[in-house]
Amino acid sequence: GAEGPTLPSYFSKHQIQALKPKVTFSTLRDLQCPVLESSELEGRAEESCSAEELLEWLGAVCNQVTLDNKSSSFLSTYCCPEPSTVVEKAFLCTITGFIIPEKIMQLLEQLCGYFGEPKLACWLTLTVHGFADSPVSWRESEHGFHKGGENLYSFVIFRNLDYWLQMAVGTNDDCPP
Repeated sequence: GAEGPTLPSYFSKHQIQALKPKVTFSTLRDLQCPVLESSELEGRAEESCSAEELLEWLGAVCNQVTLDNKSSSFLSTYCCPEPSTVVEKAFLCTITGFIIPEKIMQLLEQLCGYFGEPKLACWLTLTVHGFADSPVSWRESEHGFHKGGENLYSFVIFRNLDYWLQMAVGTNDDCPP
């Protein structure tokens, strides 16, 4: 029945402070992008790329890997999957920190609203990475960390508001629900 210390006073007493997520923006120019068709998850030869090829390409773009497949590159000889198209300008926004699910839903809704006005983009993505050393991966499942701690999902939203949802987990984790 006795009142204990409040949460803010506990944190301030132990010199713990809240950190805001770090937001960075970058503009990518003349970016070679895979051609996608919302109804073709597996892709279609010479017409569209698969969801798996897209996920690999997204990883390369987010990690700023050059996609020109030059033999002199020591970092990577990866190139954009075919068919592809060159996009004059693409925007990459990275938010680093702890983000609650409600904020992710707000971001997703705002991204869907992007197609409310006529735009040139055919699709856009929202990728969410969990922390590699997080104690929980999906719902109440314990997060198994063996080597990589993979724990992510990615929405690909198309102009017609169809979407793909791709999820990835580490080898020691259960599949997401």
